[in-house]
Amino acid sequence: MTTPRETFAPAPPQPLPRGLFDPGCLPDPVPFRFSAKWAWLVLRCLEPGPRRFSELRVPLHWVTPKVLTETLRSLERDGLLTRTEFQEHPPRVEYELTTLGHSLFGPMDAVCGWAGENLDRLLAARAAHPAPPA
Repeated sequence: MTTPRETFAPAPPQPLPRGLFDPGCLPDPVPFRFSAKWAWLVLRCLEPGPRRFSELRVPLHWVTPKVLTETLRSLERDGLLTRTEFQEHPPRVEYELTTLGHSLFGPMDAVCGWAGENLDRLLAARAAHPAPPA
């Protein structure tokens, strides 16, 4: 004897609460902005130790000097690196990660690991989604 199938209807979602996000996790106070396109690469370049601007330009050759300067200033403003000017002729400037900057490598490694594990799925999803109009 067969019984009719029961139709399962999920409960309607509850409204999102006004205080869903912790004020400390909102975009404005977060010191590290994932949207800073080159920030992660700059941090990786500085991981082994201090570097001069010209040294950073070698692996980041596709980044314009203006954008690299803006990225370095942003990371300095957020307390992730320091800029040291040496009173020499010609002048010399070095960039070095702070303790706070070094503390980002654990979370960065976790995100990079996740992306590596899911890269095929991410690329397939992008390929299946129509491109935005130009």
